[in-house]
Amino acid sequence: MRKLDNNAHSVFLLYYHLILVVKYRKKVLNDPISDRAREIFEYIAPKYHITLEEWNHDEDHVHIMFRAHPKSELSKFINAYKSASSRLIKKEYPEIRQKLWKEMFWSQSFCLLSAGGALIEVICQYIETQGEKKHERSIPVSDLSQ
Repeated sequence: MRKLDNNAHSVFLLYYHLILVVKYRKKVLNDPISDRAREIFEYIAPKYHITLEEWNHDEDHVHIMFRAHPKSELSKFINAYKSASSRLIKKEYPEIRQKLWKEMFWSQSFCLLSAGGALIEVICQYIETQGEKKHERSIPVSDLSQ
Protein backbone atom coordinates (compact mmCIF):
# COMPACT_ATOMS: atom_id res chain seq x y z
CA MET A 1 0.00 0.00 0.00
CA ARG A 2 1.36 3.42 -1.01
CA LYS A 3 1.60 6.17 1.58
CA LEU A 4 -0.24 9.38 0.75
CA ASP A 5 1.83 12.56 0.37
CA ASN A 6 0.68 15.78 1.97
CA ASN A 7 1.42 19.43 2.45
CA ALA A 8 -0.15 22.07 4.70
CA HIS A 9 -3.50 22.07 2.88
CA SER A 10 -3.93 18.81 1.00
CA VAL A 11 -3.34 15.09 0.79
CA PHE A 12 -2.46 13.53 -2.55
CA LEU A 13 -1.05 10.54 -4.37
CA LEU A 14 0.28 11.58 -7.80
CA TYR A 15 2.36 9.01 -9.65
CA TYR A 16 3.56 9.38 -13.22
CA HIS A 17 5.20 7.08 -15.75
CA LEU A 18 7.55 9.00 -18.04
CA ILE A 19 9.13 7.52 -21.15
CA LEU A 20 11.98 9.42 -22.79
CA VAL A 21 13.40 8.30 -26.13
CA VAL A 22 16.91 8.95 -27.42
CA LYS A 23 16.94 11.19 -30.52
CA TYR A 24 16.56 9.17 -33.73
CA ARG A 25 16.09 6.07 -31.52
CA LYS A 26 19.87 5.63 -31.49
CA LYS A 27 20.97 2.74 -29.31
CA VAL A 28 23.41 4.59 -27.07
CA LEU A 29 22.06 3.92 -23.57
CA ASN A 30 24.12 1.52 -21.51
CA ASP A 31 24.28 1.07 -17.72
CA PRO A 32 26.81 3.87 -17.01
CA ILE A 33 24.99 6.40 -19.20
CA SER A 34 21.62 5.42 -17.73
CA ASP A 35 23.06 5.69 -14.21
CA ARG A 36 24.37 9.19 -14.99
CA ALA A 37 21.00 10.20 -16.48
CA ARG A 38 19.35 8.96 -13.30
CA GLU A 39 21.77 10.96 -11.11
CA ILE A 40 20.91 14.12 -13.03
CA PHE A 41 17.18 13.37 -12.65
CA GLU A 42 17.59 12.90 -8.89
CA TYR A 43 19.54 16.17 -8.63
CA ILE A 44 16.95 18.29 -10.50
CA ALA A 45 13.77 16.59 -9.23
CA PRO A 46 13.57 18.05 -5.69
CA LYS A 47 13.48 21.61 -7.07
CA TYR A 48 10.18 20.65 -8.73
CA HIS A 49 8.81 18.64 -5.76
CA ILE A 50 9.36 15.38 -7.62
CA THR A 51 10.58 12.10 -6.14
CA LEU A 52 12.00 9.28 -8.25
CA GLU A 53 10.42 5.89 -7.55
CA GLU A 54 11.69 3.58 -10.32
CA TRP A 55 14.12 3.85 -13.22
CA ASN A 56 15.02 1.42 -15.98
CA HIS A 57 16.35 1.66 -19.51
CA ASP A 58 16.69 -0.08 -22.83
CA GLU A 59 19.29 0.87 -25.44
CA ASP A 60 17.17 3.70 -26.87
CA HIS A 61 14.77 4.83 -24.12
CA VAL A 62 14.21 5.11 -20.37
CA HIS A 63 11.17 4.37 -18.21
CA ILE A 64 10.78 6.51 -15.11
CA MET A 65 8.17 6.26 -12.35
CA PHE A 66 8.00 9.32 -10.11
CA ARG A 67 5.79 11.02 -7.54
CA ALA A 68 4.89 14.70 -7.75
CA HIS A 69 3.08 17.38 -5.75
CA PRO A 70 0.05 19.18 -7.16
CA LYS A 71 2.18 22.31 -7.58
CA SER A 72 4.84 20.50 -9.62
CA GLU A 73 5.23 21.99 -13.08
CA LEU A 74 5.76 18.74 -14.95
CA SER A 75 6.44 20.10 -18.44
CA LYS A 76 8.95 22.63 -17.08
CA PHE A 77 10.66 19.88 -15.09
CA ILE A 78 10.83 17.52 -18.06
CA ASN A 79 12.27 20.23 -20.30
CA ALA A 80 14.82 21.28 -17.66
CA TYR A 81 15.82 17.65 -17.14
CA LYS A 82 16.14 16.88 -20.85
CA SER A 83 18.20 20.00 -21.46
CA ALA A 84 20.60 19.48 -18.55
CA SER A 85 21.01 15.75 -19.09
CA SER A 86 21.57 16.19 -22.86
CA ARG A 87 24.32 18.71 -22.26
CA LEU A 88 26.05 16.76 -19.48
CA ILE A 89 25.79 13.29 -21.03
CA LYS A 90 27.15 14.42 -24.39
CA LYS A 91 29.99 16.26 -22.63
CA GLU A 92 30.87 13.35 -20.32
CA TYR A 93 30.48 10.59 -22.93
CA PRO A 94 32.04 12.00 -26.12
CA GLU A 95 31.63 8.65 -27.92
CA ILE A 96 27.91 9.44 -28.19
CA ARG A 97 28.73 12.24 -30.66
CA GLN A 98 29.51 9.58 -33.29
CA LYS A 99 25.81 8.64 -33.33
CA LEU A 100 24.22 11.91 -32.16
CA TRP A 101 26.08 14.76 -33.81
CA LYS A 102 23.68 17.58 -32.88
CA GLU A 103 23.14 19.05 -29.41
CA MET A 104 20.09 17.09 -28.31
CA PHE A 105 20.36 13.69 -26.71
CA TRP A 106 16.62 13.11 -26.19
CA SER A 107 13.85 13.20 -28.75
CA GLN A 108 11.73 16.35 -28.55
CA SER A 109 8.62 14.32 -27.69
CA PHE A 110 7.95 12.29 -24.57
CA CYS A 111 5.23 10.08 -23.12
CA LEU A 112 3.82 10.98 -19.69
CA LEU A 113 1.10 8.82 -18.15
CA SER A 114 -0.63 9.31 -14.85
CA ALA A 115 -0.37 6.25 -12.64
CA GLY A 116 -2.51 6.73 -9.55
CA GLY A 117 -2.66 4.43 -6.57
CA ALA A 118 -6.10 3.02 -7.31
CA LEU A 119 -7.61 1.37 -10.33
CA ILE A 120 -9.97 3.63 -12.25
CA GLU A 121 -12.78 1.12 -11.79
CA VAL A 122 -12.32 1.22 -8.00
CA ILE A 123 -12.44 5.03 -7.99
CA CYS A 124 -15.56 5.06 -10.19
CA GLN A 125 -17.23 2.52 -7.91
CA TYR A 126 -16.26 4.60 -4.87
CA ILE A 127 -17.72 7.77 -6.43
CA GLU A 128 -20.88 5.91 -7.46
CA THR A 129 -21.49 4.76 -3.88
CA GLN A 130 -21.13 8.21 -2.30
CA GLY A 131 -24.31 9.30 -0.56
CA GLU A 132 -25.62 5.76 -0.20
CA LYS A 133 -26.32 4.28 3.21
CA LYS A 134 -23.14 3.08 4.89
CA HIS A 135 -24.26 -0.55 5.05
CA GLU A 136 -24.89 -0.68 1.28
CA ARG A 137 -22.08 -1.20 -1.29
CA SER A 138 -19.73 1.19 0.48
CA ILE A 139 -16.01 0.93 -0.28
CA PRO A 140 -13.63 1.85 2.55
CA VAL A 141 -11.34 4.79 1.71
CA SER A 142 -8.36 2.59 2.63
CA ASP A 143 -9.15 0.38 -0.40
CA LEU A 144 -8.50 3.29 -2.76
CA SER A 145 -4.76 3.42 -2.15
CA GLN A 146 -4.05 -0.21 -2.96
